Amino acid sequence: MKNRISFFALFSFLLSINLVCAQSDRWQQRVHYKMDISMDVAKNQMKGKQSLEYWNNSPDTLHELYYHLYWNAFQPGSMMDVRSQELGKKAIMGRTDWDGRVRDRISKLSPDDIGYQKVLGILVNGKPAEMRLYETVLKVIPSVPILPRSKTQIDLNFEAQVPIQIRRSGRDNAEGVKYSMSQWYPKLCEYDQEGWHPTPYVAREFYGIWGDYEVNITIDRSYVIGGSGYLQNPNEIGHGYQRPGVEVKSPAGSTLTWKFIAPNVHDFVWAADPQYIHLSKTVRDGLVLHAFYKIDKEKLKQQYDGLSPKTKQAFGNSSDNFIRNTQSEWEGVLDLASRALPYMDSIFGKYPYKQYSFIQGGDGGMEYPMATLLKGAGEETVIHEWMHSWFQMMMGTNESLYPWMDEGFTSYATSRVENFLSGDTMTFPHADAYAAVVMLGKSEYDEPLTTHSDQYNSNFAYSINAYSKGEVFLEQLGYIIGAKTRDKVLLEYYRKWRFKHPQVGDFIRVAEQVSGIQLDWYRTFFVNTSKKIDYGIDSLWEEGGKMKIRIRNLGKMPMPVDLLLTFKDGSREMAYIPQYLMFGEKQNEEPSMKRTVGEPWKWTHPEYTITVDRKLLDLRSAEIDPRRRMADVDRKNNRLDLNW
Repeated sequence: MKNRISFFALFSFLLSINLVCAQSDRWQQRVHYKMDISMDVAKNQMKGKQSLEYWNNSPDTLHELYYHLYWNAFQPGSMMDVRSQELGKKAIMGRTDWDGRVRDRISKLSPDDIGYQKVLGILVNGKPAEMRLYETVLKVIPSVPILPRSKTQIDLNFEAQVPIQIRRSGRDNAEGVKYSMSQWYPKLCEYDQEGWHPTPYVAREFYGIWGDYEVNITIDRSYVIGGSGYLQNPNEIGHGYQRPGVEVKSPAGSTLTWKFIAPNVHDFVWAADPQYIHLSKTVRDGLVLHAFYKIDKEKLKQQYDGLSPKTKQAFGNSSDNFIRNTQSEWEGVLDLASRALPYMDSIFGKYPYKQYSFIQGGDGGMEYPMATLLKGAGEETVIHEWMHSWFQMMMGTNESLYPWMDEGFTSYATSRVENFLSGDTMTFPHADAYAAVVMLGKSEYDEPLTTHSDQYNSNFAYSINAYSKGEVFLEQLGYIIGAKTRDKVLLEYYRKWRFKHPQVGDFIRVAEQVSGIQLDWYRTFFVNTSKKIDYGIDSLWEEGGKMKIRIRNLGKMPMPVDLLLTFKDGSREMAYIPQYLMFGEKQNEEPSMKRTVGEPWKWTHPEYTITVDRKLLDLRSAEIDPRRRMADVDRKNNRLDLNW
């Protein structure tokens, strides 16, 4: 206990220095959870005590508090249930628009299969507080308001029933995992410069307060647990956690109490199953990777039966091959992660925690601090979920408002890491994301990135915006300021904003400071609107012995233009047109190639003519954005080939 308290105290002290030095004009709240949980595996229910220290670092007096009670969403008639069914009434491109994992399943849950969380009583600074329940949000009214820049003690008792897994959390999922325990405890909502964020659990992502967790989980001794944090009693627990050469000495009884701490995180997840296989690997000093999985042959055969005929062919039309492949992927997940880590650290910043766990137990994959829940251990899923440790777990953006800064930035990073792992330096890794963005842009379903994640008119638009358009945002930024400069931006963003809840303006400001280019226009057009990029070559002629090329902006979003000119003699030249609102220009990305820089193109002007000191008849081809880094919705007019 003494060492644990000292560790938290030192970590919090160093963090406070970092916050003051790097962010003196921004405050953020702070929490310290202490929870004791008793799990009844026969009834799939738990009881818990929660002691919470809450630092109100804001200048505001708080007259109420809000808690998330996420599992109340898994009841017939809930907002999640009705929203899913309403979206399911819509078909887009011949496909029902509901989330295939949720569908109408909540409406069919029996009383034993629903989820619930009940706060049985709450004390704020030792005094009972009034409670008002709003399905997945609990409003708490203290008898005495919480003063600015003060610490408050909050104590509550709660009980919960684990729902059948439908979305992220729950029990008895498709892989046969007993418990996937995410969003499992009463979680205090975030209060920031914009006020409270009591976001109901309708479908999407999360927003949490940075803090420290101490979690004690008492459960049947046959269960193996993996999750966030560092296990404090490994030599009592065993199950692969014990230190090498140590004889496990477990206390008597039918249960074990697992004691975890997790410093400086904004959530805590755990999963448990009696048949988990636990692998671990030390990949560098102070960092241990874990994997938890099970091979349930009956469940895997069911998964195989649900595959398409084409996918089955990849496994030789054999369920046994599918099972062996699944086992092989899980056995190799730690080697895969260890190969990826040095590249991830170098491009996106060093992973700061002492452990990470890849845990079978998700409906696809879902990220949490120091851990992820996975359905399978395929390379793309593993890398994507781990990259969430950078873009969300270290940044802590409000995912409800900025899902593209989480999912999109993570998708961008995933594409780059996969290219690194394959050794492929030639293939453009973001082509699929660009294709999706162009498809959405041409459809009637496009919406701005500023749309709240729960309030999109379709799952179709949300998915492309959050994942693909967020990915395109970063790659396209590299087009605007230069790829090498963009990479410097990513490292500076990590250095300056990890553990501080950045918003889109914070990222833009870092990019401006690193690049020396103004970028507010990029946010205004690409994030705040759904205006399209569409440039085309209009005409060319010769005048005074020099070539003239006219380009038209056929869309509504302005961009700088790279125009690659290829001549009959095999030489190439880049004609570069800065966007006026940049008030600057990117450095030449290919110094070996001559570059002609035109005057900035004013966004109010639909056409632009650039002059190049070459004869017109020397030209073989001209192409706008030859590396295809602009999300141009019509590339047919981007290239002109001349055969004279």
